[in-house]
Amino acid sequence: MSGTILHYYAGGNTARGFHSLYESNLKDLQKLFILKGGPGTGKSSLMKALGRHWENQGYNLECLHCSSDNDSIDGVILTDFNIGIVDGTAPHVIEPRVPGVIEEYINLGEAWDEAKLNENKEQIISLTEEVSTSFSNAYHTFSEALAIHDEWEEIFIENMDFEALNSLTSNLIEKLYTSVKKDKRSRVRHRFLGAATPEGAKDCIPNLTADLEKRYLIKGRPGSGKSTMLKKLARAAEERGLDVEVYHCGFDPNSLDMVIVRELGFAIFDSTAPHEYFPERVGDEIVDVYQIAIKEGTDEKYAKEISEISSRYSAKMKEGTAYLARAKELHDQLENYYVEAMDFDVVANFRDKIQKHVESLVE
Repeated sequence: MSGTILHYYAGGNTARGFHSLYESNLKDLQKLFILKGGPGTGKSSLMKALGRHWENQGYNLECLHCSSDNDSIDGVILTDFNIGIVDGTAPHVIEPRVPGVIEEYINLGEAWDEAKLNENKEQIISLTEEVSTSFSNAYHTFSEALAIHDEWEEIFIENMDFEALNSLTSNLIEKLYTSVKKDKRSRVRHRFLGAATPEGAKDCIPNLTADLEKRYLIKGRPGSGKSTMLKKLARAAEERGLDVEVYHCGFDPNSLDMVIVRELGFAIFDSTAPHEYFPERVGDEIVDVYQIAIKEGTDEKYAKEISEISSRYSAKMKEGTAYLARAKELHDQLENYYVEAMDFDVVANFRDKIQKHVESLVE
């Protein structure tokens, strides 16, 4: 019997640069293996292999996806036993809290032939710099897109009925939590439900909400108060001692896109582009913020302005994605030099060592 896997991102390429939420998801682990090593040293493949093994053993997992490479992962957490393994290299450098007791470094650099790498020293240095420049360009472009998005939001903020929005939020809090109060401290996890990737915007909503009885799909416009409402709902869950998963926006990490309270069996999420979904199963319900809290006729009144802003925003997002794709292309070239210098039998030995260590902890 296979275990279940939750898929999400703990780091993202955002309009505010690379943003890490790793600490929130790793802080309670009792054992954490931190992989070190350059690109192409087999970190993702090692973690995938261990994840498959644990899944086949019937254990439940969390899979942390890589926002810069759609085919790679950045971590696996064995949730049944609070054990994790994570890529601890830049940009998500992981610092140990209790080194040698909880955290253990695994240096995959022991498996490379330094002489072979030095044969291509200039190319490696040049590619590393180009990758860094491409990411910087992507972040700058996404920042420009965010400024345009702010213009878009301003239209709807100026036409917002804040009293109606507050009333909607209060009604949802009453409906979702009723008189629930847990006599425990809330466990809060901050994550990304998706990310800007070299292949465009991706999300994990279907997986994250698969086993929930109730899903609330929020419809609205930029600036119509969706994130503010989600922040209040997350805070209300925490105040009631409920464990809550708080999913940040992969474009602007200061905003929220989803809140999940598994103890009560529900998710409520921003269901607009680029993660637009519609009711497709029993238990799905739309929450239309535009209809409830935005002045009637706003779309029509500002149609010309909205169309122009939307066009500029879309162009900037495509430009930013192109920079991410270029970074991925350059990173692949960089990886090739390391792959050629690696002894993957040594990496396999590290994998077996980790697996045996985990088995001893589980027993």
